[in-house]
Amino acid sequence: MNTIRNNTRFLTRTLPLAVVLLACLAIAGLSLARTFQQATPGYTYQFPRDHASHNDFKTEWWYYTGHLNAADGKRYGYELTFFRSGVDDDNAPRNTAWKLDNLYLAHFAVTDEAGKRFLFTEKLNRGAMGVAGARDDVYNVWNETWLAEQLGNRMLLRAESPEFDIHLLLTPEKPPVIHGRNGISQKATCEGCASHYYSMTRLQTEGMLYREGKPVPVKGLSWMDHEFGSNQLAREQTGWDWFSLQLDNGEDVMLYLLRHEDGRIDPNSSGTYVDRNGRARHLDLKDFQITVLDRWTSPKTGGNYPIRWRVEIPSETLSVEVSPVFPEQELVTTQSTGVTYWEGSSTVRGQKKGRPVKGQAYVEMTGYAEQFRQRI
Repeated sequence: MNTIRNNTRFLTRTLPLAVVLLACLAIAGLSLARTFQQATPGYTYQFPRDHASHNDFKTEWWYYTGHLNAADGKRYGYELTFFRSGVDDDNAPRNTAWKLDNLYLAHFAVTDEAGKRFLFTEKLNRGAMGVAGARDDVYNVWNETWLAEQLGNRMLLRAESPEFDIHLLLTPEKPPVIHGRNGISQKATCEGCASHYYSMTRLQTEGMLYREGKPVPVKGLSWMDHEFGSNQLAREQTGWDWFSLQLDNGEDVMLYLLRHEDGRIDPNSSGTYVDRNGRARHLDLKDFQITVLDRWTSPKTGGNYPIRWRVEIPSETLSVEVSPVFPEQELVTTQSTGVTYWEGSSTVRGQKKGRPVKGQAYVEMTGYAEQFRQRI
């Protein structure tokens, strides 16, 4: 779960003047607003079609996290996320090479576990001249040289930075898992405050990680989220904690907690349990417990984050502890989404039905370094 900041200060810092003027007109209500479709119950998913872009919805993201084991014995985590944000101004140019119908943003981060280094970079572009885009007929999303695309039954990922590059092939072990009920993942009680949301929870991964230009063969396991909607969070919601767990017994778990201004957990918080055969079961808030065991304060932003958790699903007799490989995995995305959040490679240890179980996880947290008020 991620979002797009859309305010004039952000726009003037990052976009050309013509784009800023168009956006300001839309904000001021002086131009005809583009109408976006809402995520409503009854949506029927079709794959691989739904891997592609859904331009009738305002906000969409394709989100990968994974854990890579290098041939030299070192271990890395990675995050690669592509965002599409529809421009809600019908006066914006569309039928030209300089069209402005969507903004495209991307984040790429690598966690070097042995070196205890966390590196990230970001991109922001519009779709003009093919610099960035997302096809709606086949899965192909790109931002400059970064890309994610379908290759037969596999997915190709590519991203570059000065310190690390990844060129990866991902092969699904399980079918897509649809979250929520009746085709939507409800995020608040208001109508349309929802998304269409599914995951590929277990993707065998192989390829190359380039470390300062030197190729290192890697293998591992990835997770992919794809979410699209037009209005998810309510005004009283200030952030979320999101967990993806891949257990060594073949089971997977997705959970999220939505937080209110007063610290209460929103009752629309939920999750999904996936067994080793890919069968999924929806979890309401009452079906799981997440207990904070430790906290960490960022020296960069002053954000005070939970940093270690106990996760329990009584119906599965599952109780595990989730811990980051190290705390310093915070992204301050001033050049793209404008959101400060924590996204970190983590480990899992505990018990399932009284027997030891371990695994790996990614955790995302928003609203701790700043009050999260952007509506998505």
